[in-house]
Amino acid sequence: MSIFSVTLIVAMAALSICLVLTAIRFALGPTLPDRITAFDLFVANVIGMVAIYTELTGNADFIDVAIILSLFGFLGSISFAYYLMKSTR
Repeated sequence: MSIFSVTLIVAMAALSICLVLTAIRFALGPTLPDRITAFDLFVANVIGMVAIYTELTGNADFIDVAIILSLFGFLGSISFAYYLMKSTR
């Protein structure tokens, strides 16, 4: 096992911890903007985990999954922002 593989495994563990903390913030967030920010961070963490898993396995097919996830994350954030703009008027 190379030092690069060990680094990727450590990064995967760190992102897993961040994912749990983000899920807690999403569940307990007192306001809707807190939950939207947590959702953005959740999607970014999952994309990072998919990218690390792709590098660990050497299977480049998972990059497409990361691209689709980034699209869904962006559209979700935009729709929440649009909802917030409409509800404050």
